[in-house]
Amino acid sequence: MLQVENITFSYDKNKVIKNIGFSVSKGQNIAIIGESGCGKSTLLKLIYGLYDLDEGQIFWNSNEVLGPKFHLVPGMPFMKYLAQDFDLMPFITVGENVGKYLSNIYPEKKQSRISELLEIVEMTEYSNVKAKFLSGGQQQRVALAKVLALEPELLLLDEPFSQIDNFRKNSLRRKLFSYLKSKEITCLVATHDSSDSLSFADETIVLNAGKIVIKEKSDQLFNNPNTKYVASLFGDVNELKVSQLIEVESSDETILLFPHQLKIVKSGKLKVKIKQNYFKGSHYLIEAEANEASIFFEHNCELKKNSEVFLSHIK
Repeated sequence: MLQVENITFSYDKNKVIKNIGFSVSKGQNIAIIGESGCGKSTLLKLIYGLYDLDEGQIFWNSNEVLGPKFHLVPGMPFMKYLAQDFDLMPFITVGENVGKYLSNIYPEKKQSRISELLEIVEMTEYSNVKAKFLSGGQQQRVALAKVLALEPELLLLDEPFSQIDNFRKNSLRRKLFSYLKSKEITCLVATHDSSDSLSFADETIVLNAGKIVIKEKSDQLFNNPNTKYVASLFGDVNELKVSQLIEVESSDETILLFPHQLKIVKSGKLKVKIKQNYFKGSHYLIEAEANEASIFFEHNCELKKNSEVFLSHIK
């Protein structure tokens, strides 16, 4: 189990991690999301032991994670950390990069392990190609295979799919996270892509300005976001008063609705003017306006600009 106990960290005098605490069970996949600069990458580096904490403690099972003040070579042996710079050696082959830390005592076993990992990241045909000749996305896939080579107990991934093409990204995600689950490898993924959270993470941690906003099961977080900031991390969101949708007799609450939660109706309270249409493949995202505020909803076809429609909440 990973235990992060009320940690605080500063760059110079600027606090970037502020009294953060949480725990992660063995085999869980946790997504860490938040706007740029919120502390996602720094948190992973602290968990790996690359920096010394100002306050608090971090434990993996009974082992305390300590920083450079206590270790000549920073980082913990039972963890692997994939940074955004990949850390590959450019003048050796893909296979040699992946197998760099594997034992040479049993060469056939080593080669079998390299082949297994390259298959997971879909880089088998590049085994004998030098890393310097790879694209950024290909280098990222090799770096993923490299950190898996010694099968860590805890894997820390910082934007692991950021340079990978969309058509390959989904396949790679499925293979990688399926592999991690089968081996019960605990994984923390700092990401800006909500798909990493919704489709593959058991729980999601939301950071804002160095603090944890919420830690919750990913589906519950999406279905019941507690703030507009949390909801906006999953896409466009509408902040509406209940009275804009239905008659209210008592307090007029504010609700958060994603575009798929609004639909066109024949008549209603919420009347909007169409401003723009965005084709999304299976549907259109419609940008409309009501009382000088933008409202987004989904529809099965394009709508005429400046036409008016009524919207209702899909419950």
